[in-house]
Amino acid sequence: MLTSITPLGERGRGNRFWLTRTWLLIGHVVGGLALGLVMSAGRAVVAWVGRPSDGTALVIIAVAAAVAVSGDVIGLTVPGRRQVDERWLTAYRGWVYGLGFGVQLGFGLVTVVNTLLLGVVLVAGVLLGPVQAIGLGVVYGTTRGIGATVNGGVRSVEDLRRLHRGLDQRERAVRLTVLASVVLVTLGAVATS
Repeated sequence: MLTSITPLGERGRGNRFWLTRTWLLIGHVVGGLALGLVMSAGRAVVAWVGRPSDGTALVIIAVAAAVAVSGDVIGLTVPGRRQVDERWLTAYRGWVYGLGFGVQLGFGLVTVVNTLLLGVVLVAGVLLGPVQAIGLGVVYGTTRGIGATVNGGVRSVEDLRRLHRGLDQRERAVRLTVLASVVLVTLGAVATS
């Protein structure tokens, strides 16, 4: 999906890349907001059962992070490979599929999940306060949307090949950096509780 919307592809479909990408980013934010609202509703269920203390919540989040990091390191994957419907690219205007793809990808739970770290986001969102849950969802969706902007320089088939090679070359380093960041943030949160 990351490389489906490029200046090259949008030009070929008769659309303006900047407009489609803008709607894609807006969709990611809206999807993240929806995820935050779902997590906030999950928090209400947890509160009804009995809300854990802040310290206990941080320990639960730390355990979830440890499980997710371990699973990602050994190559566990989340079942299901549903991606956005690429037929939309030829069936609808750019702003429609930009918004639609963005909402689905920003929500995170209705498309392919490439990392177990989404589970940590969900656990944290359910255990933290409603404002934090919504903020976490918006940050998740927005961050995922910003990642889709790396393709703005694709003006030729060779540019697209170069982008794919670069993404392939950086995948492991990015994955390890994200995993290390999650571990450090989680350890810091637990240590300060």
